[in-house]
Amino acid sequence: MHLKSDDITRLEIEYITGEVPPPFSHVFKLKMSFGKNFVNTQFDIQYTGRENLNPEEITDEGFTMADDYSYKGEIPNLWENIFKKLYSSSKWSNQKALGDKGGIKILAKDIHGKITRDIPLNQDEWYLTCQDFIQAIYEISKKEAPLCIRYKSIHPSQEINIDLLFRFSIRKVEAKVNNQVKSMEWEKGRDLASLIFIPDYDYGLAREEAPTQEGQYLDCGDGLWHNFETGIINLDEEFDAKEKIMEAFKELSD
Repeated sequence: MHLKSDDITRLEIEYITGEVPPPFSHVFKLKMSFGKNFVNTQFDIQYTGRENLNPEEITDEGFTMADDYSYKGEIPNLWENIFKKLYSSSKWSNQKALGDKGGIKILAKDIHGKITRDIPLNQDEWYLTCQDFIQAIYEISKKEAPLCIRYKSIHPSQEINIDLLFRFSIRKVEAKVNNQVKSMEWEKGRDLASLIFIPDYDYGLAREEAPTQEGQYLDCGDGLWHNFETGIINLDEEFDAKEKIMEAFKELSD
């Protein structure tokens, strides 16, 4: 029997990557206390199995030599309802230990002192929500700036510039089309951001300077411009992520 989500005062979430090799393998723990006008949060992430790697093997994958991180502080209270709704809608495995493939396990405590420990079946949903929450932590702590995605379409008759600023801490996306503010729902913006991270990007062809030649370009948040034609590659032949990304930006520009 699981707890009533409205009665939950504390959640502890633990994640392990399982069979993923270093330098990618890691564990993280999130501890959240509810009941105030903020979510009292403790977060720790540790990268594992790196002791046998040389520095180049770590940095060549885009990591640093100091990726472990800890945080204690207050996160906006809107996140309490997000996690409680996710807990309420989840199905459970009734297992207490994670297998070799890793994943997420949950501890919940309610106002009566009752504690449950279990592993959710909807692992992907919990993982993505945790990733968004971790991004909120990085924003609040100033470890990272809010994610900014830029799109540019250059044609002889017109030029379109779209900027999307994602604020995970308050779950809002600020959209500007040619410097004009345009409304965009968080979920729609978040879906677009997820799409953008599906293709592969050829960094050998990326450029820091803003493009001036005819074409369509994307800065996926790394400050570099990627040409849709030559620098962005679909990884799945049956799913044209590039086309869907361009369609989403065209819809925003209309």
